[in-house]
Amino acid sequence: MVRPSLRTRSVGARLTAAEYASLERQAEASGQSLSEWCREVMLASVNGQAPKNRQSVGTEVQAVMAEIVALRTILLNVIYKQANGESLTAEEMQRLIERADADKLKKAADRLQQGSKSSST
Repeated sequence: MVRPSLRTRSVGARLTAAEYASLERQAEASGQSLSEWCREVMLASVNGQAPKNRQSVGTEVQAVMAEIVALRTILLNVIYKQANGESLTAEEMQRLIERADADKLKKAADRLQQGSKSSST
């Protein structure tokens, strides 16, 4: 009989309180301890896989969602300005686009995560 390898090495990282709380929530949502969840996520990342207890969203879906989020941000800002009788200069429009592009990936990831949480409950 072949004995399984013993886990004799550890990895550590310093986190902010908010980062730690975020990791705890993810681990709890997957039904694992924080250390086991971190181990699974790290090893899956190294092996190019999605963690077992986690729904994987393809990069194409993330890219499309990011563009939709950015477009929504721009559209709502333009409509708001027009509804208030204001016009938009080319420079203002460029700033709007840059601001929407700056955080579209994070917003998209947040929205996709919210969607996966609500579909699993």
